[in-house]
Amino acid sequence: MHLSPSSSRVSAPAAAAPKLRVEGVSLHYPDGKGGHVVALDDVSFDVPEKQFAVLVGPSGCGKSSLLYLAAGLNDVTSGEILLDGKPVHGPGPDRGMVFQGYTLFPWLNVRENIAFGLKRKGIPAAERREIVDHYLDEVGLSKFADSYSRHLSGGMKQRVAIARALANDPQVLLMDEPFGALDSQTRLQMQKLLLRVWEKSHKTVLFVTHDIDEAILLGDRVLVMSARPGRIARELTVPIAHPRSMDQVMEPEFIALKRQILDLLHPTQDTEQDAE
Repeated sequence: MHLSPSSSRVSAPAAAAPKLRVEGVSLHYPDGKGGHVVALDDVSFDVPEKQFAVLVGPSGCGKSSLLYLAAGLNDVTSGEILLDGKPVHGPGPDRGMVFQGYTLFPWLNVRENIAFGLKRKGIPAAERREIVDHYLDEVGLSKFADSYSRHLSGGMKQRVAIARALANDPQVLLMDEPFGALDSQTRLQMQKLLLRVWEKSHKTVLFVTHDIDEAILLGDRVLVMSARPGRIARELTVPIAHPRSMDQVMEPEFIALKRQILDLLHPTQDTEQDAE
């Protein structure tokens, strides 16, 4: 139903044609003093179809800005972003966005929020109801279908946001630290939910997080970004098969990959000297 250095390309395997391609993207914005700040510099990578790719990096590296560019909510300064080989220009139903902040319409109940995009697309009422019922069940909110956002917890609101994005059957799901505002226990519950939903739908996902455990637990690939100006420092494949569980955070391969990412994000003085 309706889910290296910056000069070199971070590529998917040759057999997997990219669903989403970021090609030499740079982003500059005014600094208020007549100059400009370079937020992103010559960023290139591919996301194959059905892959869950995760961007991690230090605060201010431009990972959320990159997601907004992919969503068409901002314009690149140079380079281009392609979806199925076609340049991205502005928002579109082929991309679903889930933000960190809660973005539900407060005047609509849960069912109406999930159905919002479907109604705008002209999907008949009976089909809308079937789709909405499916995703209400997927995110465990069937009993809250008639509730309004003011009656929901933070985790429940994000479940609605995820259901709304998936109900529109986007080609790519873009997620900007969607669990960042949640407490640790709720965050774990949401990670388990997203894993379960993704393992059924296999949507192409580009996910931004600052949480390394979350990146490894959810992702097929982790793209590690450098400090501003943001570049792709390294692409890492997650060597953990699906289905996944929270217990795997204690597995040796999980811990080894976490250490590798930490070393990239926080290089030691010896590492920095060796690179010079």
